[in-house]
Amino acid sequence: MISNKLLRRLAFTVVAAMTVVLSGCIPSYKLNGAALDYNVYKTVHVSEFPIRAALVYPPLQQTFENELLDYISRNTRLQTTDGASDLQIEGEITTYNLTPQAVTENAYASQTRLTIGVRVKYIDNRNEANDIDQTFSAYRDFDASLMLNDVQDDLCQQICKELVDLIFNATLGNW
Repeated sequence: MISNKLLRRLAFTVVAAMTVVLSGCIPSYKLNGAALDYNVYKTVHVSEFPIRAALVYPPLQQTFENELLDYISRNTRLQTTDGASDLQIEGEITTYNLTPQAVTENAYASQTRLTIGVRVKYIDNRNEANDIDQTFSAYRDFDASLMLNDVQDDLCQQICKELVDLIFNATLGNW
């Protein structure tokens, strides 16, 4: 018959062994989706994104660039640089347009769509196979009875957030 003392020792040994084994098997998840090897990639350079669209809203460039830089700094450990870097993100804002949507029985638009498009060139100076040259676009609809000046800042902010998310997932997120 096994004594209580021996049974407790055996239970303690099993629990200690399981703790050691399981501590090495803890899954690791990256909540931001960044798939970078920080032993290889340490720096990123984000160039200016000039507006090349036919319709120009001057604050858009700064809004987009700030959103992109903020997102990268919040979701990666990359250091932003102005010179040579491991990764480069450059491009231009190619589309900023308004189109009527949802035409009513009076032949007037009840909704207007603001669309912003950005061409992005992502250069991986460590691995050319990861380079990307792609255009991303996003839009928001708003009530046509509203003046664009009244909703423009908010819509641009929302669209820029979506664009940055798309760009991050296609480049640094490595989806």
